Amino acid sequence: MIPSPRAPLATPQTLRFVDLFCGIGGFRIAAQEVCRARQLTPQCVFSCDIDADAQAAYEANFGERPAGDIRAIDARAIPDHDILFAGFPCQPFSIIGDRKGFEDARGTLFFEIARILQAKRPRAFALENVKQLRSHNQGHTLKRILETLRELGYFVEDCVLNSLAFGLPQKRERIFIVGFRDKVNFQWPSGGAPMRRLEEILEPNAPSLYFASAQIQRRRKQKRQGKPQFAELTIWHENKGGNVSAYPYSCALRAGASHNYLLVNGERRLTEREMLRLQGFPETYNIVGSYTVVRKQTGNAVSVPVVKAVLASALDALSLRDFTLLED
Repeated sequence: MIPSPRAPLATPQTLRFVDLFCGIGGFRIAAQEVCRARQLTPQCVFSCDIDADAQAAYEANFGERPAGDIRAIDARAIPDHDILFAGFPCQPFSIIGDRKGFEDARGTLFFEIARILQAKRPRAFALENVKQLRSHNQGHTLKRILETLRELGYFVEDCVLNSLAFGLPQKRERIFIVGFRDKVNFQWPSGGAPMRRLEEILEPNAPSLYFASAQIQRRRKQKRQGKPQFAELTIWHENKGGNVSAYPYSCALRAGASHNYLLVNGERRLTEREMLRLQGFPETYNIVGSYTVVRKQTGNAVSVPVVKAVLASALDALSLRDFTLLED
């Protein structure tokens, strides 16, 4: 008798995964939390990221230092695994970057994922990138990516998910691409979790070093004069056109934006811990590196609750077809 896919497992099973372009480990945290809920044993058999600061943070939190440049890695040397995770570089497709796509050397890193998928043939994968990937080059870039994955023999689906729908007070729209070696009944998670209030995220007494200059504060407040205030606590966002919005949630954290593009009540920058909370990282996560480094890392990170929901749906789909696929 096949148990319900959501039922606890009768015997310990292992979910083996690889964590490509791992950053500071958002995919890994999500996998660990989902596995704990399902009585699975998570095992990261390989991780890589070329950024030395990200490697240091990953090592401080997971006890292992990721490999470096993915282009130098022999795919055959990567251990067998069930699922491949990759938040591949988004700058070639981002609205903040030059949007050169595959013309940018970083854009070609997607094909390193394809190379590993072809060599190792995991049962599933989950990829993440910026929403703009859908519209880049009139949609031809995404079409090429999906065609490549399907040519490798995977059943592939894509969807844009917003972190706001998964309990985080951050408007962060990202495209997720999932693929399965076998045809399964995969359903995208709908979200609907109540959004955490900023009072749960923000420090009540942030140190003075996080406050913007008096001149910047004054300019922000001048731009907001006469406009509605939605809550006692808001995060103000100044876009590229100079317009300042204020909401009881954050606009998307970005790796390369101005230090002052997000200001709590138009006054101060987010602390390192606040940025991690906005991405759903646990309080136990060790902060490593300077403020600038952590800003870059959290801006590049995945939202943990969103990945958890996608992974849970993927495991449901896999379990419906073959409940023993994760057995040792």
